Amino acid sequence: MDIIFKDDLIKKLDMIKRAGWIPNARQGNSGGIGNTLEDLLGIEENNLPIPNAAEWELKTQRRETSSLTTLFHMEPSPRAVRFVPAVFLPQYGWPHDLAGINYPTSEMSFRQTINALSRTDRGFGIIVDRSSRKVLISFDSSAVNQRHQSWLNTVQTRVGLKELNPQPYWGFDDLFHKAGTKLLNCFFIQADVKKINKQEFYNYSTIMMLSQFSLDRFIDCIENGIVLIDFDSRTGHNHGTKFRIRPGYWDRLYANVTII
Repeated sequence: MDIIFKDDLIKKLDMIKRAGWIPNARQGNSGGIGNTLEDLLGIEENNLPIPNAAEWELKTQRRETSSLTTLFHMEPSPRAVRFVPAVFLPQYGWPHDLAGINYPTSEMSFRQTINALSRTDRGFGIIVDRSSRKVLISFDSSAVNQRHQSWLNTVQTRVGLKELNPQPYWGFDDLFHKAGTKLLNCFFIQADVKKINKQEFYNYSTIMMLSQFSLDRFIDCIENGIVLIDFDSRTGHNHGTKFRIRPGYWDRLYANVTII
C-alpha cells in the first residue's frame, strides 16, 4: 500500500468533492460510499496510510441516514459480574420473538438502546455522575410503559423493582482510553445519494478533518442524548454492548474540526 501524505490526501478529497456525482464502484454493496471513496483514493481499507505518529481513519455516512453509527464496543464494569449475560438476561430479560421458532422456547432477549434524556419503555436510562466520574445504567420501574406490565410483574418476582444493585457503569478514564484509541483522528465524509436508471451515484459534499478526540465533549454528548448505549443480547449469544452516535454529530466529539 502506498503512503499518502496528509496534504496530498486533502487535495485528493477536495478534487473528489469538486467532481460532483460519482457512480458507485461496488453496486449491491451496502458499504458502497466508503468502498467507492477508498477506490478513488487508492487505499485498501479505512485505516489511512498517513506517515504520522497518530493513526487516522476514514469514516463515511449517507447524509440522509437516520441510523445510529457504532463508535466502539465496551462491556460495563464491574467486569467480573458479566452484567449482560449474568444479570440483565436472567433478571430483566423477556422471551425472544423467535423463541420456539429459530431458538429454544427458553430463549430470552435483552435489547435496549438507552439515552440520558429519557427512559426506555422498560424503564432503563443513563445517568452521568460527574462527581464519581462514571456513566451508569439505571432502572426505574415507575417509568415502565403499561403494555409491559406482565413483564414488569415477572421482574418483581425475579429480582424486585428496586434500582439496579450493583449498577453497571463505565469510568470516564476507561471510556477515554477506549474511545481515544479507536477514534483519535479521522476524516469524516458525508455523501448525498441518488439513483439514475438503478445506478447509484454519490456526491461527497461534506468533508471534515477531525482531530484530538475530547473526553469532555464525549461526556457532553452522552448527557445530551447524542451518544447512546446499545445492549443487544439473547440467551445464546451476546452481540456486545455498543456506544453509538446519532447521525450528523461526529464533529461534536473533537477539539479540532477543519472543513475541507
